[in-house]
Amino acid sequence: MSADTYVCELAWLPPGRVVADVVIEVTDGRFTRVEPGGAPPPDAERFAGLTLPGFANAHSHAFHRALRGRTHGQRGSFWTWREAMYAVAARLDPDTYAALARATFAEMALAGFTTVGEFHYVHHGADGTPYADPNEMGEALIAAARDAGVRLTLLETCYLAGGIGRGLHGVQTRFSDGDADRWVARVDELGDRYADADDVVIGGAIHSVRAVPREQLPTVAAWTSSRDVPLHVHVSEQPAENDACLGAYGLTPVEVLAAAGALGPRTTAVHATHLTGEDVAALGRTRTAVCLCPTTERDLADGVGEAARLLSAGSPLTLGTDSHAIIDGFEEARAVELDLRLTTGERGHLGVRELLAALTADGHRSLGFVGAGQLQVGARADLVAVDLRSVRTAGAGDRTAAAMVVFAGAAADVTDVVTDGRRIVRDRHHRSGDVGRALADAITALEGAP
Repeated sequence: MSADTYVCELAWLPPGRVVADVVIEVTDGRFTRVEPGGAPPPDAERFAGLTLPGFANAHSHAFHRALRGRTHGQRGSFWTWREAMYAVAARLDPDTYAALARATFAEMALAGFTTVGEFHYVHHGADGTPYADPNEMGEALIAAARDAGVRLTLLETCYLAGGIGRGLHGVQTRFSDGDADRWVARVDELGDRYADADDVVIGGAIHSVRAVPREQLPTVAAWTSSRDVPLHVHVSEQPAENDACLGAYGLTPVEVLAAAGALGPRTTAVHATHLTGEDVAALGRTRTAVCLCPTTERDLADGVGEAARLLSAGSPLTLGTDSHAIIDGFEEARAVELDLRLTTGERGHLGVRELLAALTADGHRSLGFVGAGQLQVGARADLVAVDLRSVRTAGAGDRTAAAMVVFAGAAADVTDVVTDGRRIVRDRHHRSGDVGRALADAITALEGAP
């Protein structure tokens, strides 16, 4: 057995409080001691500032990182942005995707993320022909996450249509397995490969009610249920999606998913921005989680979701960086509250405890890593040390440290990251080396691809 000991100047302990001088012992990737005021061994490593549990990025499209800085100043809408995204998707191959994902996941690690949920739908060759290994793209993402030192929930996404009642066109053909049964056959084999993995979960996803015909939805939901793995789905991101769904089925997207048996505590509705009161109640009643991605939602002019109402109704909240307009867990967390302030004219909808739960324990739970996201004995040994002496966080004390990092901190304030007991980030440096250079090289290579 291998053991390491850390002494944290301040630590965020359950049920949500800052405690000074906490001794944390790690044995074989799990916390075996979390003791305020305990006596540490002389060789214990000291973490200054505030130590938090590892962050969970509950919604990622790794290849979108190549769009940063290339679309944000343009006019238009989600739908015009989507064409630029499709152009990048068309150029991906297993090698270029692996390089870009590896660097993107490393950027997440530098920001404190120890687990990522990758919403993966670029499955096949550019013309839609499967690779010799039909899961080669998924394997590239798994290898990338392992190289970057983060756990991965690969959300294998079913994508069968170009809109409700519309066929696939262009790059969308490489997203599709043809029908839900063939999707099941492919992901079932991948699930078997990683059935015993401790750092990888093979989950399922319904891209949206636009991209999966109503009669195919139960097949995807049933597969995730039989495997007891997460099911994620884009829901009501845009009013146009709701209008199309109502026109075709006479139901909202939430109602369509409910009828298909796709809601429940293993399910996460991503975005859920434009909901009716009945939708909110249905998501809460079924304990369906909701993943908010505020930096992407504001970048794409999607709108502001009903975070406080959803939480009150019973839906756990999680956070994702989605299109990676920025990768910063603190920015995602505070944006949930601050965007609500803008739309309601009131402050104080979600507090620090709720926002950190979304970033840590609830996010991990939605990705199938239940024993992660809390500093307590038996949990996965993830640690994120945050500087309290930067120009953003200077002046924090024991009572204000958590609020300081949530409402003023940045990814740049993360100094050290431990994932499953392994040191991934030390003094703001990732174990793989220069992540900025890796990102630049991966994006340049992709832009030069045919």
